[in-house]
Amino acid sequence: MNFIKVEKEEIPVLAALASDIWHEYWGIILSDEQIEYMVENFQSEKAMKKQISEENYSYCFINDNGENIGYFGISPKDGYMFLSKLYIKKEFRGQGTGRKAFEEIKRLSAEQGFNKIRLTVNKYNSNTIKAYDRWGFKTIDAVVTDIGQGFVMDDYIMEYSLS
Repeated sequence: MNFIKVEKEEIPVLAALASDIWHEYWGIILSDEQIEYMVENFQSEKAMKKQISEENYSYCFINDNGENIGYFGISPKDGYMFLSKLYIKKEFRGQGTGRKAFEEIKRLSAEQGFNKIRLTVNKYNSNTIKAYDRWGFKTIDAVVTDIGQGFVMDDYIMEYSLS
């Protein structure tokens, strides 16, 4: 398994992968309308280009035997690394892929001088919450964020300590 930094010219490939995964994954928790809205505003080519250029995001493909099977996005914040996105294709979940990606995220975070990683996770995303718990994350807060068009993100904030 390799982790390949997404270059500017690869953003369309990343956006297509993100759209496929989001539409497959989120249908059990979110409405089709909210999925479309969130993909357009957070996972589209335009959104990811802006995140990279204006918000200091880095994206990596999770690549296995030449196939992009998932991706993650991280962004340094004041005092911690923000793990914004970690998504894996359905057929590769439950095989340790997420754990391997998290090890890479920890390495990148430490390399940049951070000793904490934070993320937000949907309160109803129970399988993912269980994985983060197993990996050593602790829930530190809960937030409801208005994202526009009548949609909200109802999330836990979780934190992992590298030290």
